[in-house]
Amino acid sequence: MPNPTIIPSVSAITDFVGREFGTSNWITVSQERIDTFAKATGDHQWIHCNVERAQRDSPFKTTIAHGYLTVSLAPALLAELVIVDDCRTVINTGIEKLRLSAPVLSGSRVRMSATLSSARDMPHGGVRATFAIRFEIDGASKPACHGNVIYVYFP
Repeated sequence: MPNPTIIPSVSAITDFVGREFGTSNWITVSQERIDTFAKATGDHQWIHCNVERAQRDSPFKTTIAHGYLTVSLAPALLAELVIVDDCRTVINTGIEKLRLSAPVLSGSRVRMSATLSSARDMPHGGVRATFAIRFEIDGASKPACHGNVIYVYFP
């Protein structure tokens, strides 16, 4: 497990702007995970869920993860990289400049890296933090996706 960076308080987040937090553990994106995501979202497109057809008709010769499935791993993997102490509430407020650069084939392993690119004070002692994230696919030259995720932390 990565050794997460501990930010001692919400007000200290701004002191970490520019900090790279390293990479998370690898996580396998299994067909079971893909099917579970499809069930949760209602997106059962064959390229994600029909193994036989994907082997026959897909240019990847296997199923691929939903792009949003990959992105949905961000909160859990970010928690492996950075912990904000004395934080009562964290709210995910959005994603900016998201790019899905390469497909995540069923059975692939991905991990995420994160850098705190900006932070600003908000009302009620909150801090709005923007993390530049990047999902790497084990053995691939292109990232699966990259973009900015925004969280507001409250003490």
